[in-house]
Amino acid sequence: MGPPMPALFRLENKTLSNQTRINYVELPAADLKAIEAFYATAFGWRFTWYGEDYLAFNDGKIDGGFFRSDTRARQDAGSVLLVLLSDDLEVAYEQVTALGAVIIKEIFLFPGGRRFHFADPNGNEVAIWTMESESEKP
Repeated sequence: MGPPMPALFRLENKTLSNQTRINYVELPAADLKAIEAFYATAFGWRFTWYGEDYLAFNDGKIDGGFFRSDTRARQDAGSVLLVLLSDDLEVAYEQVTALGAVIIKEIFLFPGGRRFHFADPNGNEVAIWTMESESEKP
């Protein structure tokens, strides 16, 4: 447990960590139509346009959006990594590559599962992981 939280950050004996959670994610995209086609086809995300420069999405659990920009969200540039969960990693791999995604990191093991990283049509780095199965445990 860390040091006590300053009174400024206390709300009726609740810390902000009890009041806040990740609610929305935003990513850059130069070609919003290509992004919409990719994520709708690959994962069934639903989209809502807000003008010509903003495309909101819902993946069934979380909301987010793509804003028009020539920048890219990449780990090597210090960006946060968007990580998707899949029940079948190999099927997810085939889906994204069939749609033209570039694989950045091939499937690899890490504690708790396996994952790979790809670049979406904008070049944003995204990872997909699956939980380790009982047969994969040592």
